[in-house]
Amino acid sequence: MNDKKLNVVKLFLFFTLVFVSYVQAEVKTFVREYTYQASEVDSKVSCRAIALEQVKRLLLEELGTYLESHTEVINFQLTKDQITALAAGIVKTQIIKEKWDGEKYWLQAKIDADPNEVAKSIDNLRQDKQKSRDLEESRKKVDALLGEVQRLRKEPSEKSDKTIANRYNEAVQELSADGLFVDGILLGFSGDHKGAIKAYSKAIELKPNYELAIFWRGMSYVAQDNYEQSIIDFSRLIEIDSKKEQYYSLRGISFAILGEQQKAIKDYTRAIELNPRSALDYENRGTAYSQLGNNKRALDDYNRAIELDPKLSTAYRRRGICYAELEKYDQAMGDFSKAIELDPKFVDAYKNRGYYYIKLEDYDRGISDFSKVIELKPKFIEAYEARGSVYIYLSKYQQARSDFSKAIELGTKKAETYGKRGEAYGELGQYREAIIDFEKAIELNPQNEKAYYARGNVYSELGNHNQAVRDYTKAIELEPNGIAAYVLVQREME
Repeated sequence: MNDKKLNVVKLFLFFTLVFVSYVQAEVKTFVREYTYQASEVDSKVSCRAIALEQVKRLLLEELGTYLESHTEVINFQLTKDQITALAAGIVKTQIIKEKWDGEKYWLQAKIDADPNEVAKSIDNLRQDKQKSRDLEESRKKVDALLGEVQRLRKEPSEKSDKTIANRYNEAVQELSADGLFVDGILLGFSGDHKGAIKAYSKAIELKPNYELAIFWRGMSYVAQDNYEQSIIDFSRLIEIDSKKEQYYSLRGISFAILGEQQKAIKDYTRAIELNPRSALDYENRGTAYSQLGNNKRALDDYNRAIELDPKLSTAYRRRGICYAELEKYDQAMGDFSKAIELDPKFVDAYKNRGYYYIKLEDYDRGISDFSKVIELKPKFIEAYEARGSVYIYLSKYQQARSDFSKAIELGTKKAETYGKRGEAYGELGQYREAIIDFEKAIELNPQNEKAYYARGNVYSELGNHNQAVRDYTKAIELEPNGIAAYVLVQREME
């Protein structure tokens, strides 16, 4: 994972959401109904919005009671209100039937849920402090709005003028917006970020400065790698509240991912002004400086980040990269190792340390680190390619062939990978397979003189001197300074 994205996760745990797959045999169905009596200020739309919110409340309270009695949720030290608030972001309320007769709006709805899986999801969600706090805040707002609706309904009829009607409609509109916000959280929780964005957008249409909806829509755009749109939402949040550090932090990350490092630095700097003890903002600003080649400023920021949070593994890794670029390899290796000590599953730290072990010609340790990367992330193509390259250098051709084959199986499209596997095949005497790989390498990169040169060697071994000469000649055409190809052409023509 890109480090910049990783820090979005560290800020809000946005990418750690777990989608619950319900096992039908364990699903329990909860069904409730609600009838809402229209008042003078009600319309069909307002009646439905209120009835829907009330029936959701009944269902979630019933689910919460069941969870407290039948699952491990009781061990989470949550109140009943917290349980129902979090459950709203996990389970979907489905309308079974609804009816409007001009005076009453009747709704029947249900929730289908595996209580044990919901309990596990609540455990995951409660650890996302930002999202769980926002769901609880939304529930409190709904409580307040329902209270406001009931109060306005009881206003004397002679007071039911346009002012009362307007206030009532505004309250109902906000109620609908809050319901859409919770729908967005639920959709995002299930991995449907497109659907979540649609729900948040509808909520924002009803309530233009709805901070929570704008925030989570921005985060959904991040989840879709749509950083242009996330910047628009984070900028809008800054207009609403220019004193919130996290809005600048998130916009800075989005700018940085788009390569706009100067804008990112400006946002990180403002975030630091608002919260001088934000280690992540110092780390991110250090990375932006590093991207601009200003390693001195980068080191200053990484040092400050580590001073503020000595357990911030990503800051050690990034500082290690900075030291390596300055050719301070002892400090670099020390930082990579410290990052791994703090986070034994830190894939990128193993990867970086592995590369520099190889650079320092400590091949066994390099192979060990890339093997650890593969253990932690079995589909990490780059790790197979890197380890395979070391095996080639050490003349361990069978291991090299195996690693390059795995990289190709996983979908790499690199000409170099096919070329190196071709080299391994050639050294193992598997000439037909070698030629096929060199042809693929040339197809992927027609300017790959190494592939022509290596294929020429194989043709030479097979006694096909004419084809060998053609390949060496092509290699010379692509790289006129390749002396070896000149020598081999002369040899093949003798």
